[in-house]
Parts: sequence; C-alpha cells; structure tokens
Amino acid sequence: MSKKHNLIRNFSIIAHIDHGKSTLADRMIEMTHTVASNEMTNQLLDNMDLERERGITIKAHAIRMVYKRPEGEYILNMIDTPGHVDFSYEVSRSLAACEGAILVVDASQGIEAQTLSNLYLAIENNLTIIPVLNKIDLPGANPDHIAQLVGDLLGYDPDQIPRISAKSGINIQAVLDKIVDEIPPPEVNNDGPLQALIFDSVYDSYRGVINYIRIVQGSLSAGQKIKMMKSGAEYMVTEVGTFSMQRDPKPELSAGMVGYVLANVKTISDVKIGDTVTLAQNPSPTALPGYKDILPMIFSGIYPINPEDYKDLRDALEKLKLNDSAISWEPETSEALGFGFRAGFLGLLHMEIVQERLDREFNVDIITTVPNVEYHVYMNDGSHIKIESPSKLPDASRYDYIEEPYVKVQIFTPKEFVGAMMTLCDEKRGEFTTMEYIDENKVILKYEIPLAEIMFDFYDRLKSVSRGYAGLDYEPCGYRRNNLVKLDILLNGDPVDAFSVIIHKDKSVQYANAICVKLKELIPRQQFDVAIQGAIGGKIISRSTVKAVRKDVLAKCYGGDITRKRKLLEKQKEGKKRMKNIGSVEVPQKAFLAVLSLSDNSSSAE
Repeated sequence: MSKKHNLIRNFSIIAHIDHGKSTLADRMIEMTHTVASNEMTNQLLDNMDLERERGITIKAHAIRMVYKRPEGEYILNMIDTPGHVDFSYEVSRSLAACEGAILVVDASQGIEAQTLSNLYLAIENNLTIIPVLNKIDLPGANPDHIAQLVGDLLGYDPDQIPRISAKSGINIQAVLDKIVDEIPPPEVNNDGPLQALIFDSVYDSYRGVINYIRIVQGSLSAGQKIKMMKSGAEYMVTEVGTFSMQRDPKPELSAGMVGYVLANVKTISDVKIGDTVTLAQNPSPTALPGYKDILPMIFSGIYPINPEDYKDLRDALEKLKLNDSAISWEPETSEALGFGFRAGFLGLLHMEIVQERLDREFNVDIITTVPNVEYHVYMNDGSHIKIESPSKLPDASRYDYIEEPYVKVQIFTPKEFVGAMMTLCDEKRGEFTTMEYIDENKVILKYEIPLAEIMFDFYDRLKSVSRGYAGLDYEPCGYRRNNLVKLDILLNGDPVDAFSVIIHKDKSVQYANAICVKLKELIPRQQFDVAIQGAIGGKIISRSTVKAVRKDVLAKCYGGDITRKRKLLEKQKEGKKRMKNIGSVEVPQKAFLAVLSLSDNSSSAE
C-alpha cells in the first residue's frame, strides 16, 4: 500500500436527531481550515432551508478535510448522512463508502432509537466505531453514566471516549486524533478493473447529474467511458474531482478516494444509488454488494387546489424528481378533486418534505389525500394484484382476502412509560415481540405493527404519552392477511373517492363516526338536507346530517286558516325535494385537510 493511501481516512457521523451531528461537522471543518472563517455558518453542510429550519439532514453530504499532524497531512473524507428512518437505504450506502463511523451520543439523553438503528447498519458494514459524548457542558449532562452505557454496548473503554461540546468547540481535536489513530486507511487495489460505489447523486441545472462515488479498486479520469452495472448505460466522463465546499476538479481519482464524477447524465432517475460504476472497455466481472431498488412505502394523491395549476404541478414534480430519485408518481383522476397525481414516498417525513418543497420552491398550492400503503389483493381465481389506492380495490365479490404491510417497531422509552406505550401499541393492532432493558431506567419495546396504523398520529401520541422522552425506529417485515374492508364516505348517496380508505373491520365504525361528525361541522348548510354516511359495500354503518337552511314561508301568514299554512309548507317541501335531486354538494377545501389531520379520537382516549 502506498504511503499516500495510508494518509486517507473515510468516515461517517451517525447520531439521533438533535444530538449535535451537524454541529460537530461544523467544528471539524473549522478546525481543519477547510472553509475560511468568514464563510462559516451553522449547519454548513445542510444547504437546504428545510434542513436548517428542522435541524435535520435530508440529503447525504460529503466534504474533504486536510488535518495536519507531525507525521504528515491526513485527508479526512467525511460523509454526513441523514438520520431519519425514511432514508435508511441512503445511510447504508453512505456507510458502505467508509471504513469508520463516529457515533455521537448526547451526554444528557443517552442512546436513542435512530442512533441504535444506524449503529447496527455501521456494524453490518464492518466499520470501526468511535463513540463520542457531546453536550458535556449542559446542566443535565451525566457523562460518566452515559459513557459506561456506550462502553458496555460497544465493548469500548469508557475512559477512552472523547467528551466534547461541539457547540463550544471543547475537545474537538481529540475526535480528529481518534479518527486518524483508530479508523484504518482504505484497502487499495489499483490494478484491478474499476469498481466505484455511487452513494449519492444530486442534480445541477448547468452540469446535469453529479454522482458521489467511492473508488473501491482501479482508477478513473476524465475522457474515459464508464458503464453503470445495474442499468447497463454508458457515459463519457467529463470531469472527476473531490469535495471541499465546492467541487475541486482533479486529473484522476484512485482507489480509496471519495469524490464526484460528471458524465453527461441528464436525469437523476438514470442513476441508481448503490450501483457500481466500471469502465466500458475493461468492465469489472462483479458489482459491489448491497444494491437494492428503493421502493416507496406509502402513497398519497397530490392535486392542485386550482385546476389550472395542473401543468405547473406536473412540471414541479418532474423538476423535484431530478433532485429526489426516491419519489415516484403517475397521473390519476378523482371525481372530487379533478386531475392530479398518485405519488409514492419512502415514509411520512419524506412525504412532508416533498409537500414543503412543492410549496416553497415551486409555489404550487396542493392538497394531498389520506396516505395509503400498498396492499396485496388475492382474487378468487388465484391471481393477486397490488393496489395503493382504495379506489382501485375491486368489488368485494371478486377477491378472497387482502394482505397489508407490517413493520418491526422499536420504541425506546423510560421505564415509567412502558404501560402507556403498550396500551398505544395494542390500540394500533400491534403484536408484542420482546422487551429489553438498556439500563436501569431505559427500555426497548419491540412490536410488529401494520404500517397503516403508524402513519397518522402514532408518532405524535408516542411523544405526548411519554412527555417527549420516547423514540421510535421501524423497518419493513413483510405482508400479513387481515380482515380489511373498504370504507366509503357518501354525500347524499354519492361516494367521495378522496375520503375512501382501506381499514380493519374492527375499527371501521369508529373511523366512520369520526369522519361523519367532522364533515358535519365543515360542510356548509345547503337549501336541502345533506346526508353524510359511512358505508362498507352496500351497508351503511354511520350517518350524520347537515340540516337544510329553511326560509320562513309562514312569515306572511298572520293568523288565518291552518290549511293555508300547510299548503305553503308542502310547496316548500316539494321544492326541497326537487333541489336535492338536481343540487350538488360542494365540499370545501378545509374538509379534505381536516380528514388528513383526523387523529383517531375514536380510539385515543388516554
């Protein structure tokens, strides 16, 4: 191995949300003088406004730092990864590009759900783990206790764990020294055919798609023709280089290096994260392991509030797809909402971010339907179909049963909230798996729960019953058969497809009652009675009525014969009947939004 490669360290930072990952990255960038002091800002690598506002990392980022020690200049390639469970595949590919990981743990809060989840990913990738205790200067910090816990978890000497404050800049150098001393340099094979892992890609409106790569073996330079091993597509390389804060072109990238490649790729969907890049002339016989297609977990309809904005929404989604290959969409039509799109997302946070970006970056006013998961419907003839919208469910007489996706859920909670957590999981049709104590005060509860049940208010209620102390992590664990039915909401006998849901039969009456009551409050009164009904097939299971606005036709009758009054009332009644037959009910925008935010009040009596 050349001396040059001995001085390279590729590492990632993993941490729970708000444990100081981005702040630690800022201090390391500052200490290595990667960025001039007058250009430093907080959350320097988080370049989206959304990332800064929410204090989360949405996209993976990479930066090259030079750390000077007496024996030489070390090149530290840091890959900053998202922490949220929705982006776990991105995290796993970023970790595959590294030899080590820094595990940042808050000295006042200890180990949390997403920390452990990403830690397991790092261990699966055989990374060297360096634990770091952050926020030691907070009044509630308990570094000795937390260091012991982390040391026991990793088999690491608690006294050797660096204790830092990323915000105040305390002891940051100790972390840099640990990276150099403990993380191994990359294993290098410059002679074999090129193998490079794509761990992320971004779209630049001037240069096209920029692929972030880690060279595993071989070398790559401008002018060579590359081949994507998954798609088989071939491109001519126009530029390679490394990252400081901007792209820094280099004549060549060799084994062990992390950098970028520009190759006239026009759309980000042509690039698959986790794919292997090789040379077209001398291809590698095997691809790097770990690649998988990113599949959406939840689906929702996206419609423009103003029908004239349909084309703008399509353009916005196409541009968003350039920067976010995980979103998928196709056109669909709703009787209630008109023309729109059916979009697939990695999870609820991903869906929320896409909605925010459509609003902020493209100024498109949208409305989204109730999120759904993908169901497997087994037909009477033995075939099965996949549906992600209730409107696509065949008639009940045509199918035998429906399967829904389940997830393995890990809840990290202080022990005094265990009872409340178990009650919550039971309400959500959870199946208890196991319970483990991390220490004398903290517990991991493991459940298997239908994905549809944790999509709405599960996380909010988890936080409220634990006063904010509980954390959540989940991963898919297959499909199971359940007693699922399609619930339609009818207005004057006509189904409103935007309100339709697929739901467990035991919960259908509660949900239907809750929606009927909510819509009664929100649908304006008409000149006729409006019946709001919840129906499964032809059976009505819930009803409420918006009473008609009535004109006082008897106002002109001062006394007089009762038959005259009856005649006027009968005439009014006939008019109402005729109006009901030809009149249509306008459903206001806020009614759709209210159903989206409808928490399971029917089942949430805490």
